[in-house]
Amino acid sequence: VLPAAAAAEAPATTVRQVLAVDRVGESPDLSPAADLLATEPDGVFFSNGPGDPAALDYAVENARVLVASNRPVFGICLGHQLAALALGAKTFKLKFGHRGANHPVMDLATGKVEITSQNHGYAVDPDTLPEGSEVTHVNLNDGVCEGIVLRDVPAFSVQHHPEAGPGPH
Repeated sequence: VLPAAAAAEAPATTVRQVLAVDRVGESPDLSPAADLLATEPDGVFFSNGPGDPAALDYAVENARVLVASNRPVFGICLGHQLAALALGAKTFKLKFGHRGANHPVMDLATGKVEITSQNHGYAVDPDTLPEGSEVTHVNLNDGVCEGIVLRDVPAFSVQHHPEAGPGPH
């Protein structure tokens, strides 16, 4: 888990009974990606956290290296934004942000609507996503990109909180 002030329950809830979860170090977001890759993780989870993702150059660079490593990568909230920035996409500040519960998000593959919890003030600009990536989820209130997947790399992310506990706490 590469936390950026992660909600403690997020990775455990998301992957409970699927695999063992190791949180790496005291400040893994500040550690070089090579140190994390040296542990030979089965996958990497980019967690949620506060603030402007574009201001986190060190985390974007780590995310870039980790996505390129071909290890499975999953991100939520800030982690979603960091993954997109690592691909070369841009983010933007939302006028009011998405806060609280009951945000309708459509899964574009199934057409099903998920009712989500959210707590973020920035979003990914889908028009800046590179070739080989696609938008998977869209916020039905304002059309904001809520999820992406990479076709050639085992990586995907969502803007909302699948653990239903928006943070950081």
